[in-house]
Amino acid sequence: MTILRFQGQDFVYEAPRTVLESLAEHGVEIPSGCRAGVCQSCLMRCLEGEVPAGAQEGLKPALVAQGYFLACRARPSSDLTVALADAEGLRQRAHVLAVESLNQEIVALRLKPERPLDYRAGQYLRLYRQADLSRCYSLASVPTLDDWLELHIRRIPEGRVSAWVHDQLRVGAQVEIGDSLGQCFYTPGQEEQTLLLLGTGSGLAPLYGIVRDALAQGHRGPIWLYHGSFTVEGLYHQTALQRLAGQFPNFHYVPCVDRASPEALALNARVGTVLEAAVSDHRVFAHHRVFLCGHPDMVKDARLKIFLGGASMAEIHADPFLPSGT
Repeated sequence: MTILRFQGQDFVYEAPRTVLESLAEHGVEIPSGCRAGVCQSCLMRCLEGEVPAGAQEGLKPALVAQGYFLACRARPSSDLTVALADAEGLRQRAHVLAVESLNQEIVALRLKPERPLDYRAGQYLRLYRQADLSRCYSLASVPTLDDWLELHIRRIPEGRVSAWVHDQLRVGAQVEIGDSLGQCFYTPGQEEQTLLLLGTGSGLAPLYGIVRDALAQGHRGPIWLYHGSFTVEGLYHQTALQRLAGQFPNFHYVPCVDRASPEALALNARVGTVLEAAVSDHRVFAHHRVFLCGHPDMVKDARLKIFLGGASMAEIHADPFLPSGT
């Protein structure tokens, strides 16, 4: 019989369940998201026992060395004493440098952490309103280019965290943030490869960071960024992206809107979805490196379409914005 110890309680573990599933069956809910080892929301730490094989795949070496693991991938073969990652000091304070409106729904929140955050452009972190109330937001900043952390936060109807950011946070305030997580980021190598980035709404945040990071690291292949919204008012950062396109001939910015308008025409925006525009422009996606961020339906449809178009599944990096309640 295998015992799983958590917060002073002993639970009987039955294979082949994961630690996440086992705790849930005993009425213990811990933070989780994709349940596939991608989002890393279910990060925990092993206090006693042996970390199950495969439960640390994709984690930073520093976290592996400290015994952190993913509860959704952990299937222990011996007794295990575990704790929530946040209980073990991954959180830190950060000072609010700016809360800047990007459009009617989205603000850019700029933060200065008390200690340097080890992150890659395109990853995400957890922003806390209080100890038991937090949300994950992607990083639009680039560690080698920016002296701050930047999050793009869309107001969610009745959202307890997003409304707090939009309506209450002010410059000089202090907040708490978690560690950086996620696998949606640029890695050097194959500098001639085509990069294809599709995003909707505030899904532009990680893509904006990835594009700037890739260009800063000298990526020479074509970089195509498609950003979509229902109307042109939902787009943002157009000037900055057009400036990048003028500075780097290999970078192409393609704004997309569902509804045609004089403003969309003036911006030279494409009418249709980001996926429709990308398929029209590329047709075949073999040897492309792809990044998908935004609405889960878009990510799901684009992943399948681009895979069927010849892209390797290993080259498709997706960060859907999963619902997290209010």
